[in-house]
Amino acid sequence: MGERKVLNKYYPPDFDPSKLPRLRRPKNQQIKVRMMLPMSVRCSTCGNYIYKGTKFNSRKEDVIGETYLGIQIFRFYFKCTKCSAELTMKTDPQNSDYIVESGASRNYEPWRAEDEVLDKEQQKRDAEEMGDAMKSLENRTLDSKREMDIIAALDEMKSMKSRHATVSVDAMLEALQRTGAEKVKRIEEEDEAVIKSIFGKRKSSEESPSNPTDILTSSSTEIPKEPKKRATSKQPFKSVHITVIKKQSQPSSSTTPALAKPEKEKSEGVANTGLASLFQNYGSSDEDED
Repeated sequence: MGERKVLNKYYPPDFDPSKLPRLRRPKNQQIKVRMMLPMSVRCSTCGNYIYKGTKFNSRKEDVIGETYLGIQIFRFYFKCTKCSAELTMKTDPQNSDYIVESGASRNYEPWRAEDEVLDKEQQKRDAEEMGDAMKSLENRTLDSKREMDIIAALDEMKSMKSRHATVSVDAMLEALQRTGAEKVKRIEEEDEAVIKSIFGKRKSSEESPSNPTDILTSSSTEIPKEPKKRATSKQPFKSVHITVIKKQSQPSSSTTPALAKPEKEKSEGVANTGLASLFQNYGSSDEDED
């Protein structure tokens, strides 16, 4: 029993599927299909009721020359369960339903229920408007408003179609090329800005010292210069030589007495001796420090 349940088949090594003959089937060929009845029907020959969900071995074929928005319509043939009369039905993609063509009639048709609902609504509206003029006026205004909205929507659709119809293929391609070129240009500009920013950062990093210790070394080399300036500023008298030059007295026609001259000479001599003693004291103190 296990040998009959093998799923894999043996293919010889010299098997070539392209050599298999292709069967050409006619377009209106019928295919046997096992299906369930999609609606309840009554046989027109014997009056037997066949309920929804009953299983049948039916034949399916394509309805030649009938399509709905490119959707193919199919026809099914099946037999009555009591008298074996042939019944036919076909698909209805517009209403997402089936249509019984011959041999039977449907017990329930959904479009009839929709018509009944519309008739009930119309009767109710007529009864409301019978004794109320304001209600009838309100209903008429609502109907006119609805019609105006429908007309406006239709006009908008027409204008949109005309607008799309005036656009040529060449103009559309040019607009697409223009937008593509602008996009490429914008991307290139962004890349250039990024590159400039990166190279600007590199230049600033090259100008600044690469190692943080370079600042310390440069500052340490410049620091010793300051004490020298300070040392020179501390000892100004080593490089400065002061000489006292005695001016010669010129004869004057003033009426000053002759006794005043020796007093001036004495005062100048005292000042000179005082300066010399100060210089000697500064020099001796500097030498002691050294």
